Amino acid sequence: MSESSVKRLPLRHQIKEAIIERIVAGKLRSGDRLVEMKIAAEFGTSQAPVREALRELEAIGFLSATPHRGAFVRDFWREGLKEFYAVRGALEESATRQAMPMQPADIEKLEAELEAMHAAALEQNLDGIARHSVAFHEIIVKAARNELLYTVWKSLCIETRTTVTLMAAGDNLLELADGHRAIIDTIKSGDVESACRAAREHQDVFEHLPVLEESDASPASSEQPAA
Repeated sequence: MSESSVKRLPLRHQIKEAIIERIVAGKLRSGDRLVEMKIAAEFGTSQAPVREALRELEAIGFLSATPHRGAFVRDFWREGLKEFYAVRGALEESATRQAMPMQPADIEKLEAELEAMHAAALEQNLDGIARHSVAFHEIIVKAARNELLYTVWKSLCIETRTTVTLMAAGDNLLELADGHRAIIDTIKSGDVESACRAAREHQDVFEHLPVLEESDASPASSEQPAA
């Protein structure tokens, strides 16, 4: 992520992404305790945005919160992401089927989001890639006109999980961003089965990234305060 893009993010978002980056890099290990006051001091803020960031990380399974003890790093974030992409792939395959044939105006929006993703990838702007990726897929899910499907899809905290994946993916940002092209091309072709297959295979790529095939196992922590 570029320095300028980080400075534009809300403080809660900055704190959340800093913690994610430390977990992905192994600087925070399973069982490490996150101390709100210590994190607040590091970022020069009150504990409120720290608390919000920790709640969001708990919601996606990165942390577990224990009353009177605080938040601790969980040990299966990789497996959690793999499960997320399996579920997301099924939802987006269904959404694509229901959205076909897509309106030209929606296809133009997809093209614009892909262009924005490509530009963000060139700048190594993880937040930009994640934001435009979510917008890209949301166009398709909304086009399905299925309120329940859309509600379930939105509940998956997709932007945060996408950012985690991009951090873990390392230098493959441009390839991952441009991987959306196949979805647009198959939608344009009008072939429903090809479009559905492209939607599902796109999520399969993320589910099987090499970094997610590694073990989540790590040495037990002594529960000393971290971050």
